[in-house]
Amino acid sequence: MTAREGWRARVGRVRALVRKELRQLFRDPRTKRVIFVSPVIQLVLFGYAVNTDVRRVPMQVVDHDRTALSRALVEAFTASDYFRVAGRSDDAASIQRALDRGGAVVGLRIPPGFSRDVQAGGPGSVQVLVDGSNSNTATVAQGYAARIVQRFALSRAGDSGRLPGGGIDLRARAWFNPSLASQVYNVPAVCGVIVLLMSLLLTALGVVREREMGTFDQLLVSPLNAGELMLGKTIPVAMIAFAQLVLVITVALLWFAIPLRGSVPFLLASSVVFVLTGLAIGLLISTISGTQQEAFLTMFLFIMPAIILSGFLYPVETMPEVFQTLTLGNPLRHFLEIVRGVFLKGAGPSDLAAQFATLGGMASVGLLAATWRFRRMLG
Repeated sequence: MTAREGWRARVGRVRALVRKELRQLFRDPRTKRVIFVSPVIQLVLFGYAVNTDVRRVPMQVVDHDRTALSRALVEAFTASDYFRVAGRSDDAASIQRALDRGGAVVGLRIPPGFSRDVQAGGPGSVQVLVDGSNSNTATVAQGYAARIVQRFALSRAGDSGRLPGGGIDLRARAWFNPSLASQVYNVPAVCGVIVLLMSLLLTALGVVREREMGTFDQLLVSPLNAGELMLGKTIPVAMIAFAQLVLVITVALLWFAIPLRGSVPFLLASSVVFVLTGLAIGLLISTISGTQQEAFLTMFLFIMPAIILSGFLYPVETMPEVFQTLTLGNPLRHFLEIVRGVFLKGAGPSDLAAQFATLGGMASVGLLAATWRFRRMLG
């Protein structure tokens, strides 16, 4: 047999195994739902549930001044749609009671003489109390309150011909996400998490399931060698993972209206490299697991730290330095930087070359290690 004929024979064997794997995957209706319906459901749930936006926070108001200016300040809070008045009282202790019972998250107390001090050009003071049991909501609400008070003071100073703070008029604007909507930041990252999860799930559990059922042993006595067998197992999963990525990106664009400002070919190329990395990790898990339960637990032990150390839930910059160093070995972190950069900032290959090169290195090392372990398992 010539080298060309041998190459054709190998390609034919891999093609036959790929067809067999695809038929096996799509034969079960439940598998179809897991592959195509589950990612969309997860994206919708994550897109709406993982939401750090603060809207209509209940606020207890105690207005001892009872003037047009104090009422205008309260209206400035409610007009922003960040706060809503949950209760009013003349008793300052009502704020503490509302915070204790959960009836309010923020308390606004306007002392007597507030209007007089402001009209006299003095620093009118107000007190804002925030329930800090939920640190994220408290931090965001406190920031909103400070901005509202500052804007109110600037507007009043402008009406009287004065500008506080040495004549500085602060006008802030957020780039890339002007509305500061958390969905715009979170939904692209969810795409990466879903693709990684499904790549691990289909690869690790699929190989181990065949080993438990005994069908894997039948493949070992076939003319397929270790490389052809690994290709036949990974190519179908890679195709499915890429199709899932296209599906969830389409949902993100059409359903959540997430802007896609960067290079689509670069995003797809990065996605291919990321999928290969996930497949390599899944194959490694399958080679060290004897049962599906063991493979699932091993996958869970990997996926949870990977999500936490990726910047998906918490910014990497806020982590301790030791954990920031650990994130450099996390492929999900680099892919999320690429996805968010392409979607939100319009970044291209020159801007994200370091992340792409790191992913490529991880994919190469992972595939080499998976191939070595796969050959040892077959031997």
